Amino acid sequence: MRFYKHLLLWSSVGTLAVLCWAAFAENSLSDWRRVQASARSRLPSAEAAAFPVELRQVVIPELAIADRCVSCHVGMAPGEKGIPGDEALAPHPPVSHDPASFGCTTCHSGQGRATTIEEAHGQVEHWPEPMLPRRYLYASCGTCHTHLAVPNAAALARGRDALERSDCLACHRVDGRGGTLRPGGEGGLEGPDLSRTGARGYRPDWHAHHAREHERGRSGPWATAFAPLPDADRQAVDVFLASRVGAPGLVEAKALFHSLGCRGCHAVGGVGGADGTDLTRAGQRDPGQRPWAGVKGEHTQENWLKEHFRAPARVTPGSLMPELGLDEEQIDQLTLYVFSLRRTSLGDAFQPKDRVRAEKLGEREFAADGATLYGTFCAACHGQGGEGARYPGLAPFPAIGNPDFLELASDELIAETVKSGRPGRRMPAWGEQEGGLRPAEIAAVVRHVRGLSSVAYRPDARPRRWARGDVAQGAQLYASACAGCHGARGQGAEGPMLANPVLLRAATDGYLAETIRRGRRGTAMVGFERPTPTRRSLEASEIESIVTFIRTWERERKP
Repeated sequence: MRFYKHLLLWSSVGTLAVLCWAAFAENSLSDWRRVQASARSRLPSAEAAAFPVELRQVVIPELAIADRCVSCHVGMAPGEKGIPGDEALAPHPPVSHDPASFGCTTCHSGQGRATTIEEAHGQVEHWPEPMLPRRYLYASCGTCHTHLAVPNAAALARGRDALERSDCLACHRVDGRGGTLRPGGEGGLEGPDLSRTGARGYRPDWHAHHAREHERGRSGPWATAFAPLPDADRQAVDVFLASRVGAPGLVEAKALFHSLGCRGCHAVGGVGGADGTDLTRAGQRDPGQRPWAGVKGEHTQENWLKEHFRAPARVTPGSLMPELGLDEEQIDQLTLYVFSLRRTSLGDAFQPKDRVRAEKLGEREFAADGATLYGTFCAACHGQGGEGARYPGLAPFPAIGNPDFLELASDELIAETVKSGRPGRRMPAWGEQEGGLRPAEIAAVVRHVRGLSSVAYRPDARPRRWARGDVAQGAQLYASACAGCHGARGQGAEGPMLANPVLLRAATDGYLAETIRRGRRGTAMVGFERPTPTRRSLEASEIESIVTFIRTWERERKP
């Protein structure tokens, strides 16, 4: 009995000691107390007396935010002036959104209610949203905003090049660059900062206004810094100015995403393909849910994304995403963009206009020109120039920029293929699926594809269906000459799937016959109008029989 009494006594004493130590540590040794004590010791006596060491927080009920980050970053707390020069205690840099109104974690992520540095930064096990790395901080704009009508990377680069080549940065600032001194040393002119022209708007007649001022100028910046721009440069600058929303690097990152065909497989905000993971909230993915076995180096969100872009199948076993051969700058840009793919529930008072326009009015995040649409949805499979991509382990994708194809393919055939896809293959029905392309967008893609080659379309004067060949002969010829690439039943292999209902519906007999006769330069499809060392040529009647046989698959598929 005495043993149990002693056990109870000493266990009670031990428990009391632990509780006392916990209370002492929380009230005397906590990170925020240490930081605040240091801050108070550096203040003048009068200010130090009015500076209590206490738990501070920013509370915004409308956003369900209670952020205690300001318990350490006291200079950023509402009403505090901070200590300049100290990274932790300094005032918050000037930003578009006041932290007192939006909190800290809205932009930085992390664990706002935590009171230790490690936990607040979210670098702890089982916390799903660690802080964004500082170099990717502008990714946080995606928490609330949805940047609209972003062009492809080439269009942005042309605009920036025209802006800089025209010496606009002598008078204007863009994303922190430019200002009041011309490169030649002459006096400059402080013009408006152009870093947010896409968000705030700018006068549409800016070019005419500048030209008038240039004409009036006799000396000084107006006379020497500006001359009328060629139409192509003016249009490029317009595209660039419309993209400036005060988030340096983020729009460029999104433009790169709109150039690599990523939406061909991945949906963002309900728009895009379904082969890959939905990326709408990819920037908020719980690091504890990621596969880390194939990741080299640190187990951080940043490193996981970069390793994934370098070798997708190694990092995500079973992934069909090919290695795209990206350079490190592109990998860094895509990492920034993926970090920006985050959403938070906002009350009506906090909804930014761009998000309302995207979610309520259906405005697009990508520009409506054919080059951007093609880059956004098509380039990963068909290549930037329509040359057709080839990836290990996957069937080759059609070279839709091939001049032999474009000379024979009508706009209607291309549009129908984009609209209805190729059932049984990886080509989605972009005009029929939710999150696909609208009719005007399909038309823009067709115009862009048509422009991939200088060869003009050659219409066929014959009826759409004129082939009346011998089916039995066509079957024999197909088996010996075509099945090796296109499959015994037209199911496709090295060559495209010929038994595809969309192809058979959209293609004319002339298109099929001329493709067999002439082939496709630069591909394995060699024309049959001339013999080769391994096979003979085909007569026109034999080609007609093959076309007639191919048409039997169309009848087989009808109900």
